[in-house]
Amino acid sequence: MTNTIDAKILAKMFLAGAKNLESKKEWINDLNVFPVPDGDTGTNMTLTIMSAAKDVAAMENIDMTSLCKAISSGSLRGARGNSGVILSQLFRGFTKSVRNSESLNIPMFADAFEKAVETAYKAVMKPKEGTILTVAKGAATRARELTDEGCTDFAVFFDEIIKYADEVLERTPEMLPVLKQAGVVDSGGQGLMQVLKGAYDAFLGKEIEFTVEEPAPAAASRTNTGAAADIDIKYGYCTEFIIMLSRNFNIKHEMDFKDYLESIGDSIVVVADDDVVKVHVHTNDPGLAIQRALKYGALSNLKIDNMRLEHQEKLFKAGQAEKAAETEAPMPHKEVGFIAVSVGAGINEIFTGLGIDHVIEGGQTMNPSTEDILNAVEKVNADTVFILPNNKNIILAANQAQMLVKDKKIVVVPTKTIPQGITAIINYVPDMAVEENEETMKSEIGNVRTGEVTYAVRDTVIDDKEIKQGDFMGIGDHGILSVGKDVTDVAFDMVKEMMADDLELISIYYGEDVTEDAANALKARVEETYPSCDVELQFGGQPIYYYIISAE
Repeated sequence: MTNTIDAKILAKMFLAGAKNLESKKEWINDLNVFPVPDGDTGTNMTLTIMSAAKDVAAMENIDMTSLCKAISSGSLRGARGNSGVILSQLFRGFTKSVRNSESLNIPMFADAFEKAVETAYKAVMKPKEGTILTVAKGAATRARELTDEGCTDFAVFFDEIIKYADEVLERTPEMLPVLKQAGVVDSGGQGLMQVLKGAYDAFLGKEIEFTVEEPAPAAASRTNTGAAADIDIKYGYCTEFIIMLSRNFNIKHEMDFKDYLESIGDSIVVVADDDVVKVHVHTNDPGLAIQRALKYGALSNLKIDNMRLEHQEKLFKAGQAEKAAETEAPMPHKEVGFIAVSVGAGINEIFTGLGIDHVIEGGQTMNPSTEDILNAVEKVNADTVFILPNNKNIILAANQAQMLVKDKKIVVVPTKTIPQGITAIINYVPDMAVEENEETMKSEIGNVRTGEVTYAVRDTVIDDKEIKQGDFMGIGDHGILSVGKDVTDVAFDMVKEMMADDLELISIYYGEDVTEDAANALKARVEETYPSCDVELQFGGQPIYYYIISAE
C-alpha cells in the first residue's frame, strides 16, 4: 500500500498519461460530433500535453516545484484548441495546489483535483456541462468522497476515481443532445480519461517507454512589413533568451529591466511567468542585454540573429518586392496593430490588404498554440494589438495569450469564422478609441452569418440529417444546413438556409479544390435567386473547405 507520491513518481505518471493520450489521439479525433476531415480534439490535446512532456522528460534532478513549473508552463504555452486550453488549465490548477510540497498524500490529491476543476471552469466564459469539464468535475467529486471516507491506499483511490469518471463520461450524451444524436461521448472528456488511465498504469508499475517525437510544425506566420527593402535597420541583432530566475523579480524589477532594454534597443518583449522571464530585444550590443539579465538568474534558449545580414540574404534570394513581406526587419512602431488567424493564400492576401500586420496561418486544419500567438504578438510593434482568432476553437488560446502578455494591451475580438474576422477589421476606425473599436467590432460580427462546405469522413446523424461518408455538408453557425452528393447544390442549399429578408451582401470564398468556372457558376445561381443582394466572389484558397460563404 502506497501512502504518498513524490515528484519522481508524479513525473512518471504524467509522462505515461501523455504517452497514452498520444497513442489514442486518432481514436479521440474520430469522436468529434461533426464528421469533418479536420476533427482535431485528440491532436490538440496531444500537442498541448507533449509541449510540457518534452520539458519533463528532459529534467535530470526532479523536485516538486520544478516539475510543477514544467507541467504548467509547458502546457499553457503549448495549448491548442478549446480542449487543449482546458487541459492546460486543469494542469495549472493542479500544480498550483501541490508545487510547494515534497510529497503528496490522498487529501492533498483531492485538494489538487478540486483546484484543477475550479481553475478550468474559470477559464471558460460559458462552461458547458457534458464536456471535459464535467468529466474533470466528476473525478474531483469522487476524490473528495474517497478522502472523506478515509481512503488511504492510492491504488484504490485512483481506481475508484477512474471508474466514476468513466461513468460520468458515459453520461455526457444525456447532457448534450448533439452527442446523443451522433452516438458518441465527449471527445475532450475521453482525452482526459486517457491521461488519467495512463497515469494510473505508471503508478501500478507498468513500464511506459516515453520518447518525445518532433512536434508538428508550428503554425506558419507572415508579417506585413510594407516596403521592407527600403528599411534602415537601426538595431541589427534580434536577441532572445529565457531567464531562469534565482532572485526576486517583482513589478519594479520588471519595469527597470524594460527601461534598460529600451535604452539599448527596441522591439522589446518581457514576459514574466512565475520563475522564468522570456525576453526579446533588437539591439546593436546583445552582450549588454545578456549582462543585465544575468543579475536575475541563469539564461537558457539564447538566440541571436543578425537581422541586417538576414535581410540582405532574403532580398538577394527572392527579389526585393517578394521579400518585403517576409523580412525579419522590425516593423515601424504604431499605436495599434492587428493579428489574424487565416487559412489559404487568397484569404491571407485579403487580410493583409485590409491592414492586418501579422497573419498566423492555421485555422481549421491546424489550430495555432498559445505560444504561436505569443510569438506573433512579439512581432507586432504596437502598444495595442487586436487578435482575430477567426475560429471558435482558437478563441480560448487567444485569451490565454492575452493573459500571458504583460507589456502590451491585447484585445481579443471573439471572431468564430473567417468572414467575421473580415467584417471586424473592415469596421475598425482609426480615429476611434480602442474601447470604442472593440465594442463596434464585437457588435458587427454578430450580424454575420457563415456557412462552410466540406465532406463527411464517416456515417452519422446530426440535426436529424442522415449523413453518409463522402457526402458534402453545408455547416452553418449552429449546425448542419445542407447535405448532398453535389458540392455546388450543397453550397446553394446552404445559402438558402442562411438567408433572411434583411440581408444585403453575400460573399463567396472558394477553396483550392474548386475551379474558378465552378465558383462563377455558383455565384450566377445565387445572383439569379437573390437579385436584391450584392454577391461577391473571391479566391480563398483554403484547403478542406470547398466554400466559405457569408451573408450580412
